[in-house]
Amino acid sequence: MPGYPFSTIAALRLAIVLLAMLAFMRFMPRAHAAAGYRIFVSNERDGAVAVIDGSTLEVVQSIEAGKRPRGLKLSPDGATLYVATSGSPRMGPGVDRERAKSLVADKSADGIAIIDLAAGERVRQLKVGSDPEELAVSRDGKYVIVANEDIAEASIWEIGTGRLIVKARVTEEPEGVALHPTRDEVYITCEEDGDIYVLDANTGEPIANFRLGGRPRTVAFSPDGARAYIPLETKSEIAIVDARTHRLLETVTVPPPALPMGSAVSPDGRELYVTTGRGNSVVVLDTESKQIVATIPVGTRPWGIALNPSGTRLYTANGASDDVSVIDIKARRELARVKVGAGPWGVAIGPLPTQAAAR
Repeated sequence: MPGYPFSTIAALRLAIVLLAMLAFMRFMPRAHAAAGYRIFVSNERDGAVAVIDGSTLEVVQSIEAGKRPRGLKLSPDGATLYVATSGSPRMGPGVDRERAKSLVADKSADGIAIIDLAAGERVRQLKVGSDPEELAVSRDGKYVIVANEDIAEASIWEIGTGRLIVKARVTEEPEGVALHPTRDEVYITCEEDGDIYVLDANTGEPIANFRLGGRPRTVAFSPDGARAYIPLETKSEIAIVDARTHRLLETVTVPPPALPMGSAVSPDGRELYVTTGRGNSVVVLDTESKQIVATIPVGTRPWGIALNPSGTRLYTANGASDDVSVIDIKARRELARVKVGAGPWGVAIGPLPTQAAAR
């Protein structure tokens, strides 16, 4: 470079190198954030939780959980996984009650498996009453709120001591348990009569109760907590509820053969994703227009559903094809299917072990 002293040339070269390094460093955290998570899948028929690396989409571990693992939730710090297990026999909806009573249940298997994710193993079984199906973890990480399916109860338990805080009577077949994002309230869905109970998440005291019918399965809240979205399986509808007044606002019909089940809301609250069971797809609801804007084919009988931290990928547990579908939200298409085990039921997303340990 004629006309420039050596020191100036060296300084320019150093500046170019530094700018390149800064650009690289700006890119790297985004790539790490997109890939730095794991997908946990409860496999109901083989008693284990499969762990998928979010970057490679490979199953990196299988952790024994106990009999019939279904609902699963992470602790607030991401270090512990709680999994509902049950010794009750697997039965489809509408099974004759007298026949059901004749089936032998292993009540010793009922509980919440507590899995230390750093150790990669179950460290304890928390007894939480009969036949827990779904659960929520309190915001402070001290309590679990449980749907006890076969005895029509919801219950709250202290994790550290195993102490029962309270039991609340609900109607038959409670399943979904969803903690409100901004208030200490929990929604419980009851399948048989289509009831929704709203309870105080600390005391179990009733706040509201309303009936939707149609076998409500799960609840997903808008990020601001203003709306609750509740799939109604046998009505093939999605109920939209005012979560401040706990009143039904309207319903959206999901085209057949969909049977709406699992639900998740996008981080910006603009879209709702719902698995359709025998419909073998995920439907996308625009929450502003209240229109179904996409139907994405996935594996067979998808149930559990979860979004990655950035909201760009969606994962469904496909109970009859024994795999997990990986969906590109923007492209509206399935990218891959990952074989995970027998009867995948629930899905949860958590940090990598080093990230969880650092929190």
